[in-house]
Amino acid sequence: MNKRKLFAAVAFFFVSAVSFAQAPVKIGYTNVDYVLSQMPESKQIEADLKAYSAQLENQLKSKYQEFETKGQAYQKGAATMTDVVKADKEKELMNLRTSIEEFQKNADQSLQKKQQSLMEPALDKLQKAIDDVAKENGYTYVFNSDAGYGTTPVLLHGPEDGNISDLVLKKMGVTPVKPGAAPAAEVKPATPATPATPATKSKSKAKKK
Repeated sequence: MNKRKLFAAVAFFFVSAVSFAQAPVKIGYTNVDYVLSQMPESKQIEADLKAYSAQLENQLKSKYQEFETKGQAYQKGAATMTDVVKADKEKELMNLRTSIEEFQKNADQSLQKKQQSLMEPALDKLQKAIDDVAKENGYTYVFNSDAGYGTTPVLLHGPEDGNISDLVLKKMGVTPVKPGAAPAAEVKPATPATPATPATKSKSKAKKK
């Protein structure tokens, strides 16, 4: 009985494998960055990222200016400060510098999250268009030929008639401009130089007579 079940299972697997091998397979590919760069949403995404980046950059500059102002005041008045006051000012400047470094790091992460949230609806729309084009044109698989963001493309070579990028654009109501159009550049907040802690005077000079 067990042998019969095993034979039936092997026969079923063999028939399925043969059927799969005989099924027609049509492979297509698309350049995701090329398509995204021509979608109308790309301009709004770029504008929103620039505005968000400018907001972060202004906050960073404000912190940096505060550090410079207090640093200059420290340099001018250090000679007449008591040890207690001077130590307090130095601690304040160190805290400000730490705050600047943390804000800069968090700003980069925040910008990346903002970009992801802005891109998500466009990527969902693109995926739906790819699915529709694949079904309508009988493509079994669709690969990505884009090598953006420092990654290796899934497809390294393929015939031009397998490129469905323009079909995907037309499916979304976009008229292709020209192949190889560059995608919108990623916007990042400006990175000012890490502020240095003002040099301190010797304690002997700081004491009042």
